[in-house]
Amino acid sequence: MRPIARNGLLLLVGVVVALLALGALPQFLAAGDPYYLAANEADDGPALDVGNFSQQQYPYLFEALASDDGRSSAYRRGPWGLKEAFTNSPFDELQSLREFAPAGATTEDAAFVTYEGTRYRIEVIQE
Repeated sequence: MRPIARNGLLLLVGVVVALLALGALPQFLAAGDPYYLAANEADDGPALDVGNFSQQQYPYLFEALASDDGRSSAYRRGPWGLKEAFTNSPFDELQSLREFAPAGATTEDAAFVTYEGTRYRIEVIQE
C-alpha cells in the first residue's frame, strides 16, 4: 500500500474514532448540582396536551409525569457548555414545551401541560 493511501486510511479511521468518542463522551461529563424536570399538579387553565407526544423525544418530561415524586432523573451540565451541544436536556424539553404551548399556558419559568386528564406545571428545578 502506498504511503499516501495508508496515511489517508489512518486519518479516516482517526476521524471515525473521534466522532464515536464524542458521541459517548457527554454521559461522562458532569459538573455542578443536578437539575430535574419537575411536574406538579396545577389548577385549571390553558395547557398544552402532551398525550400524543413521543416519550423518546421528551424522556425527562414523561419520567417526571410517571414518577411518584414528580421529578425526572438528574441532569448535570457539562463543563464549558460541551455536553449541551450533544445531549437532550430538561432545559431543551421545557423550551420546546413553551414554544408549542397555547397563549396563557406559560410563565417566565414554566409551562403548563395536560396529560391523562390532569394539568401539570412543568419547570426545571435544581437541588
